[in-house]
Amino acid sequence: MVSLETNRRRRPRTLLWGILIAIGVVLFSGGAGAEDTAHSSETTTHAAETVDNHSGVVHAESEHDHSESGHADPVAGVLFEIVLILLLARIAGHFAEVVGQPAVLGELLVGVLIGAVALMFPDLVQGQLIADARTEDSHIDIIARIGVILLLFEVGLESSFIELMKVGWPSLIVAVTGVAAPFALGFFATEFLVHNFPPGMAPYKVALFLGATLAATSVGITARVIKDLNKLNARESKIILGAAVIDDVLGLIILAVVSGIVSAKAAGGAGGGEELNVMALAGVVTLKAGIFLIAAVVFGQKALPLIFKAIKRLRGAKLDLVFSLAFCFLMAFLANAVGLATIVGAFAAGLVIESETLKPFSMSEHFDEALHELREKINSFAAIFVPVFFVQMGIQVRLEKFVQPEILMLALGLTVAAIIGKLLCGVTMKGGFWSRASVGIGMVPRGEVGLIFANIGLALGVVTPGTFSAIVIMVVLTTFLTPPLLKICLSKLPPTEPSPRPV
Repeated sequence: MVSLETNRRRRPRTLLWGILIAIGVVLFSGGAGAEDTAHSSETTTHAAETVDNHSGVVHAESEHDHSESGHADPVAGVLFEIVLILLLARIAGHFAEVVGQPAVLGELLVGVLIGAVALMFPDLVQGQLIADARTEDSHIDIIARIGVILLLFEVGLESSFIELMKVGWPSLIVAVTGVAAPFALGFFATEFLVHNFPPGMAPYKVALFLGATLAATSVGITARVIKDLNKLNARESKIILGAAVIDDVLGLIILAVVSGIVSAKAAGGAGGGEELNVMALAGVVTLKAGIFLIAAVVFGQKALPLIFKAIKRLRGAKLDLVFSLAFCFLMAFLANAVGLATIVGAFAAGLVIESETLKPFSMSEHFDEALHELREKINSFAAIFVPVFFVQMGIQVRLEKFVQPEILMLALGLTVAAIIGKLLCGVTMKGGFWSRASVGIGMVPRGEVGLIFANIGLALGVVTPGTFSAIVIMVVLTTFLTPPLLKICLSKLPPTEPSPRPV
């Protein structure tokens, strides 16, 4: 028994050493990788410069360079970076869970740590990994974007419109309040605390986007805490989970609306012209998002079962996985085509795939088994891509920005607005102090949702690197504070019957 307790006490220390060793791999393997990539880039550039602009013929110098390069496979560097990210993400995620925190927090913090080491020891760190993680449309950025799409697809698979209808008015009121209050507080906090705006970006657009970033809740983190505490049957837990799902839908619509406002330009250009009609544009984007989601649900309920029935006749393995992913990517593409975020399409795709949809792939009359099996397959597939997103988000945090007092004040202001805004939604429900506190705190974490919004803001040019760092700190604090506080609040509630274990 003594030996077992000693091993338990040593486990966090062992995992910490594992993280340090993994970071050491990043540090001392960096020189060669960066130099090889730089040499390859220089060789490619030199070859391009020796192309005759008129004939398109490559001169002998480029062929000579190519022969000296040894026919290096360009995917080798990409594979090495993915190995580093996955290794660090798994170790950090496991360490976070050992100390009672969600894995996403560890993945995010290890990315921040890599960026910090790169800042202090720029000559030692694997420089190309840092550069690729901070460059839009690089291979790391593309993999991370696929991870986000898969993540929202998973969230959609865990939800359904039928479940949304069952949660009732309490969840709806909590959800609406939990979106409106943080949005308003985030808007006004930005107006007071942000003074440096991206070139050509109107201040109100920045305020709108940061308000939208505070609106949505990370349902995954809260659901994990409730499940671990075996409180799924508690009334407060059902309200939290139902409100969080509605919250996600409203948050995605707000994201679509605000992204449309940010991307739009006033008629006549920057030098004058008519002012942007915000309400009209918001109405158009909201209508567009609503029509897209409704069309996706109608199509999914009517046509998707017939399509999957026809697909079942094809020969091959894992047809449900292949065509479900194809449907997810198609919906993400269509959402982008109509001016919405790709994650809106991915969420809609997961929302419409239900048990009846997968009936052709079920081996028994229990269609839920087919849906559960698909979720497990998607989860295994996403486990490769999703951690890349979180580590990339951590690497993008530029710690040098925190020497600026305005960035620290913005991070603090956003965190306070994020927490107070969600606590207000608990006040709207009936019950005692601990019931309201449980609902309010359960809605606090922003987690991956806040990071997704921040990443989209970077792509739109409405979020600066300094503002992005402040958002990440807000996400880390809300994610870190929720599990222990929610555990305290739920433990004060009257006992409920244990949740039945899945068969």
